[in-house]
Amino acid sequence: MALSKIWVLTESQNSKPISISLELLTFASSLGASLEAVTWGGTASQISEELGSYGVSKVLDAGELNGSLPGSPVASAMKQAIDAGNGPDVILIGTTYDGRDIAGRLSAKLDVPVITNVTGLEISGDSLVASHSIFGGTQIAKSRFTSSKSPQIFLVRAKTFQAEPSNSTTCGVESLPVPEIGNSGAAKIVATHVEELTGPKLDEADVVVSGGRGLGEKDNYALVEELAKLLHGAPGASRAIVDAGWVPYSYQVGQTGKTVKPTVYVACGISGATQHLVGMKNAKNIIAINKDADAPIFSVADLGIVGDVHKVLPKLIEALKSRS
Repeated sequence: MALSKIWVLTESQNSKPISISLELLTFASSLGASLEAVTWGGTASQISEELGSYGVSKVLDAGELNGSLPGSPVASAMKQAIDAGNGPDVILIGTTYDGRDIAGRLSAKLDVPVITNVTGLEISGDSLVASHSIFGGTQIAKSRFTSSKSPQIFLVRAKTFQAEPSNSTTCGVESLPVPEIGNSGAAKIVATHVEELTGPKLDEADVVVSGGRGLGEKDNYALVEELAKLLHGAPGASRAIVDAGWVPYSYQVGQTGKTVKPTVYVACGISGATQHLVGMKNAKNIIAINKDADAPIFSVADLGIVGDVHKVLPKLIEALKSRS
C-alpha cells in the first residue's frame, strides 16, 4: 500500500505521551510514510524530542484549548487542515475517551467511516487490513476500507503493538489552528482528578496480579494488592468484582475494561470467562490460581495452581517476604 502521510493522534499526560500513542507511532513508523503527530494541551514542545525518536517528523499542535474538551476543537482543526489539502492517507487513533470522541466527530465532519475496535493492523496487497476480536475473543474478523476516499480512520485498542523507539528524526512543531466552533466548544473542564497510584499503571505494568469472585469477599482483595506490591506490579480485577463494588472500574481487565500485556499475569480466583481472557491472554506468562480444576482460565495458563486462593496467596506472600 503506497502511503505518503500518516497522522497519529497523540495524547499526553504529565507532559509525557501516553503509552497507546507511542504504540501507534511504532506501527506507523514501520510503514515508511511521512509520520506526523496531532496533539493538544500545550505540551507539544516538551514531547517533540521523544516523538522524534519514534519517527515523527512533525508535531501538529492544536494548542491549550483554553479548558475546552478536546473533541470538538481538535476534530475541527484536523478537518480544516484536511480540507486545505494537508491531510494524511491514514489516521490512527487510540481507543481512549478523548480518542473516541475525536474520531466520531471527525468522521461526521468528513463524512468518512471509522473502523473501530481494532486489535491488529497489517498491509495486505494494496490495503491496510484491520483485525477485530469478536465473540468474546474466540474469533478474529478482518475488515478494510473499500472506498478510495481518504483519510482512512482506524480506532485501535491498547497493547495492539509494542512501543519501541525507531530511528530518531528531527521533529519540528507546527501550529494546527482551531477554527471558530461556536457552541460546540462551550463545555469547559472545571476540575480534573488523577487517581493516586502506589505502583505502575495497570496497562503499563510488567507484572499484573488480578483478583476475581473466588476471593470470596471485598476485604480479601487486600491479598491481591499486597502480592502485586511485593512483585512491583499492578493490581487488576475481573468484571465480577468491579460490578460488585469491591474495586474501581479502572482496575478492570477484559473486553469492557483494560487490555494488558505484561510479562507475568497472575489470576487469583478468576474462572476465566472469555470476556476476561480477551484482556489478558496475550501476557507472556500466565499463572492461574483456582480451586476448580476445570476452570477455563487453566486453558490459557502457563502454570496452574489448583487450590484455595485464601491458602495459596498468604503462603506465596510469606515466601516473597522471607526472600526480601
